Formats: sequence, C-alpha cells, structure tokens
Amino acid sequence: MTGNNQHVWQPSHVQGVSLLELAEKFGTPLYVYDGAQIVERYNYFVASFDRRIPLAVKFACKALPSLAIIELLHRCGAGVDAVSIEEVELALRTGVPAKDICFTPNCVNFEEIQKGVEYGVIVNIDDLSLLERFGHTYGSRVGCGIRINPHIVAGGNPHIQVGHIDSKFGISILQLRHLLRIVQNYGIRVVGLHMHTGSDIYDPEVFVQAASVLFDVAEHFPDLEFIDLGSGFKVPYKPDDVATDIRAFGQTMSQAFLEFCERYGRMLALWFEPGKYLVSQAGYLLVEVTVVKQTVSSLFVGVNSGFNHLIRPMFYDAYHHIVNLSNPQGKPRIYSVVGYICETDTFAWDRPIAEVREGDILCIMNAGAYGIAMSSNYNARRRPAEVLVLDGIPYLIRRRETLEDLIAPQRTLSEVMQQHSPLRTHEHFG
Repeated sequence: MTGNNQHVWQPSHVQGVSLLELAEKFGTPLYVYDGAQIVERYNYFVASFDRRIPLAVKFACKALPSLAIIELLHRCGAGVDAVSIEEVELALRTGVPAKDICFTPNCVNFEEIQKGVEYGVIVNIDDLSLLERFGHTYGSRVGCGIRINPHIVAGGNPHIQVGHIDSKFGISILQLRHLLRIVQNYGIRVVGLHMHTGSDIYDPEVFVQAASVLFDVAEHFPDLEFIDLGSGFKVPYKPDDVATDIRAFGQTMSQAFLEFCERYGRMLALWFEPGKYLVSQAGYLLVEVTVVKQTVSSLFVGVNSGFNHLIRPMFYDAYHHIVNLSNPQGKPRIYSVVGYICETDTFAWDRPIAEVREGDILCIMNAGAYGIAMSSNYNARRRPAEVLVLDGIPYLIRRRETLEDLIAPQRTLSEVMQQHSPLRTHEHFG
C-alpha cells in the first residue's frame, strides 16, 4: 500500500461515484471521504503485526472528529484516542465503550481528568503535579497510564515533533526518579505507558528506538496492561513520495515487543493511535474556481474556499496535490491556487495543473486529516458539508453550515442591554 500508483493521483471517482456529480449534488466546497479506503487501511495495519500480540488501534479522532468516521472505525474494531474531554464525549456518543477510549490530554485542569475517570475511560497523565493530585484523589482505586517524553526528535516538521526535550508533552524520562516517588508514595496503579514522538515518521527504527525507552521504564511498573506507542506514520502527499512501510514496521515492532514481553514476564497489549494514516488519503476537498487572475508576476486560480477550511498549507507549509476534475486532460500550466480569505491564503504555489477555467471543480487531495478538524469561521465563512461514500453510496454526514449556525451563540448589543435593563436601549445613550 504505497499509494503512489499514478491513477491514485488523478481521481475522478470514489467507489464508482463521480466526484463531479458529488460536487453538483451537494455543492462546493465539499469534503468527500472514501469509507472503503479507511477500512482497508485499518485492516492492513492490523494484519501487519504478529497475531500473538493483543493489538489495539485507537483512532486519533483529532485528525477527523466526525461521528460517522469514528463509528465506521469502531465497527472495524478500533477504539478512540482522545485528547480532550469533548473528544471523549464524541466517542461515547457514537457508542464506543469507555474501556476502548484512551484519554491523553495536556495542560488541562484536574476537573477534566476527574471527568474522564467518571466516564470510565483510560486516562494518561503527562504532568507530575497532575499525577500527584491523581494519586492523592484516587490512590490505587483507579488505574492510569503515564505519558513519557523519550527525548527523541522525530517527525517531518518542527510543529509536529512532540517527543524532544523542549516539548510540552509528557513526563521527561529524566524525571523518572521523581515519577517513581510519587507513584510509590500514593500507591498509584500504573496500568500503561504511553509515548508519541511526532508525525510523518518514515523510519521504523525511530519507533523501535523510542519504544526501547518505554521497555526500560516498564521494569519499574509491575501492574502494566498495555504499552501505547502512539503514531505518526508518514503518508505520501505527491506522486513518488515516500511513506512508512507499515508491513515492515509491523514485523520489526512485533519482534521487539515480543522480546520485551518475554523479559517482562507476561504478554501485554500493544496500542497504537493512528489518525492521519487512516484518513488522510481517503479525504478530498472539492472547490470551485471563481476567478483566473493574471498579474505581472503570477497566474492565480481563486477558489471558493480558503485556509478556514484547510489550513495545513498555510500553517505547516504542507503540500496537497491538486487535480482539475473538470479538465483532467488539459494542457498543464503553472498556477498559484489561492483562497477567498482576506489574508495571504494559498493552497499551492507555482503548481503545474491541467488548464483551469472559471467554474472548473478542483480536487485538493490528502484532505481527510486535519482539514475539517482545524477549520474555522474566519471572515464569518461557513464550514463546508461532508460526505462519506460507503459501499458506493454517498451519505451526507455533516450538512453545510448556515448563517444561523454562526449567530446562534451570539446576541446583539441591543438584545443584551434590553435583557439586563428595564430601560429602553436608547435611554442608555441619553
């Protein structure tokens, strides 16, 4: 599953359903998700590991916090990796059992930790002060996981490297003695060790290196039930791009984990938290060309979307392959594809794309992860609709936002002043 076959990068249909027809039926901008590809990637990942290992996949729903996608993956056998109490509640809403939800927040108040405990999910603690308060409150009555920072630099972009010494995430491996004092003092029952070093990791040996840190730490905790190695697998963003060899990774990690379990004295569960790997390539953002604008230096293609819908190109300088669905055989020209937000708002710089005309539908690829999840209402723009194609049938899983959705939580000044004063509004201004 390299994802580099040329036809993959010239999409026209999803499970036999025309993307152009979806754009016409549901309007643009529009997110489209290929349910079959999501299921295929989940099954491929699971099949890559030794069957003797109790494997658990926790979908990192921050990548795509859609109720329908969470439910689809849960039907496959996946649990959920949640990083906020709201994500925990989304997972519970879709029917994911609390025991299958891993809750790993950071920089939260203790009340959020308590709420996770009340829901019955597995809580991973990544801060010594919170761990001490957890022990004071629950003692050995409630087990917890601990997120360790292994001090390993990994990931394709500094913004998504989270396992190094300057990262806010996790309890430093250098603080192990302090960590053990807290655990012993309060009798905390540590049931799991967790790490996540970053995203876009290509080399399986990076995972093995980081895992070895957890394996060494595990010797201090006799009650472990699982080791959670997070995720961060690299997916291809363009033709001939590299990607993590999941099959090779599964074999390498299986061997290392089985050897660890033999040293530990019993078999533990092995957890992973893939997000982007499962949904990124399965997502497409369809946009309509509003203007083709020639300036003295550039040829711009303006579309009816912007970084309010897909922020990754502007935030991470991320590459997203773009295809002209309306004119796929057109002669390529060099364009900069830009959005309608009143700031520098660029999806692609100096990109060869089949000749673009006003009214054409463009497909922005690899939009399944951190697209709708990081969207906003900047410039008072509405979020797009989302469609999931499953078994050849397109399902509207999120309707397009309306103006009423934007203003529902708000009140005008006149309304609030009338609500809090018996005087008429104009009397307050003399």
